[in-house]
Amino acid sequence: MPSVLSGNQVDHYALETLVATSNTASIYRGTDLLTGRQVAIKIPHLEVEGDPLFYERFRREQEIGQKLNHPSIVKFIPDETRSRVYLVMEWVDGQLLRHLLSEQGKLPLERALRITVGICDALEYMHSQGVAHRDLKPENIMVDAEDHIKLMDFGIAGLAGARRLTFGKLSQVMGTPDYISPEQVKGKRGDARCDIFAAGVILYEMLTGSTPFPGENPFTIMNNRLIQHPVPPRELDPGISAELQEILYRALERDPRNRYAKAREFSWDLQHPDQVGVADRPEMRNWQRRRPHWIKALLLYGGLALIPVFVFTLLLLVAQHS
Repeated sequence: MPSVLSGNQVDHYALETLVATSNTASIYRGTDLLTGRQVAIKIPHLEVEGDPLFYERFRREQEIGQKLNHPSIVKFIPDETRSRVYLVMEWVDGQLLRHLLSEQGKLPLERALRITVGICDALEYMHSQGVAHRDLKPENIMVDAEDHIKLMDFGIAGLAGARRLTFGKLSQVMGTPDYISPEQVKGKRGDARCDIFAAGVILYEMLTGSTPFPGENPFTIMNNRLIQHPVPPRELDPGISAELQEILYRALERDPRNRYAKAREFSWDLQHPDQVGVADRPEMRNWQRRRPHWIKALLLYGGLALIPVFVFTLLLLVAQHS
């Protein structure tokens, strides 16, 4: 058998269908020729395979993927005999949550809650294993016909005790602008509570058809979660109960200390909304008071101006420790 990608085969895996591609890797549906089972194979592009920074990220994804074993998390298939860098995972039938939202705009209430409870169940297990996903978004969630979910893509996940990825990976550890937490925007390392924030954003989007902090570009989107309040969900859909709106606000707290500390707490409230007390929140009354554009611009461009200083400081620290 060939030892490298050759035609439609890599090692003992037959590549059948290209299902997704990005700037760094392609994912194929394939067959394990030794067992006959269907698998998903993630193969990095040759031009990035030799990049040590990318390799570290790929290796971290494999390490974390093989550590986790939960029905709502995609299983990684270990194999120490691979001739090159690639990942093999179980094949999951279903469609990405992003595709569902693109097709339907928003989801029925019961379905959105069912999916979110499944996400929380997976997060609770993941966090108990010392892993924070840090890039939770609809593109990384597979949903099957019964609304069972599978979390995928641990490329920037954090593993407790692991070396922090710094300097060259600044753009890789941030996550996706619509779903990253305020503390990640501020440059802090995301933990379990950043995943809860992202799950709250996803639930908000499933219920209303829009994300809570929209903007015309990534910098505005990230900046808005630091200085603006989201439109109250009940303003967009009066069918959302006051209790469910309160649950969303608890998941989307700007200060992580005020957010749900555990995914199971988020899940419990979603399943017992009648036991959720509704707070008198200023952000529900003042959400239309938007900070002036010049303040947002000042904060935005001030932040941009600090980026070269931050990078120079990191370079200096790297030089001192090399």
